[in-house]
Amino acid sequence: QNQVRREIAYALRSLPWISVPTVALFFAEVRGYSKLYDNIEDSPYGWAGVFLSMLSFLFFTDMGIYWIHRALHHKLLYKRFHKPHHLWKIATPFASHAFHPVDGFMQSLPYHIYPFLFPLHKVTYLGLYIFVNVWTISIHDGDYRVPRLLRHVINGSAHHTDHHLYFDYNYGQYFTLWDKIGGSYKSPTAFEGQGPHDYLRKLREK
Repeated sequence: QNQVRREIAYALRSLPWISVPTVALFFAEVRGYSKLYDNIEDSPYGWAGVFLSMLSFLFFTDMGIYWIHRALHHKLLYKRFHKPHHLWKIATPFASHAFHPVDGFMQSLPYHIYPFLFPLHKVTYLGLYIFVNVWTISIHDGDYRVPRLLRHVINGSAHHTDHHLYFDYNYGQYFTLWDKIGGSYKSPTAFEGQGPHDYLRKLREK
């Protein structure tokens, strides 16, 4: 009952607390403690380096989030930090940022670790940070459409919905790679005609 209102309220309570350590890390990143750079000419690889950094950022953060997310499902951490996000079995986009502050910050750590390890253009970093937030919203939006050829490569809303429903599967953020490596991949029920939308359609038919 009142799910969307509760999702929004939880997110609004958590985001200020998540932002405190996030802003501190941003300051360290832009004040010269990271490998962020201002101009394309500052990179020895030019535009190719920018493009490659975008790809490596996605693969690096996907790996980091997978293992952090999986660790948050451990019984010692789950009830205290991650369970609030799993209150929503069929999530809406408003659940995308409805995390316990520790949970939300932990899952953002790979984004901040990357520029301390690898060169990254500042504007590219900003663009990627916007992208990952939009992606986080999209995997909670209930739109299960993915190009058929990419269904078992891209971790989309159908995969993440099954994560909320079945708990031990599909921990990834963008790709299914680490779920397949870690043995936690589950083909989405929505792709097999047994997802939430199919269930509702069958109820209406009855």
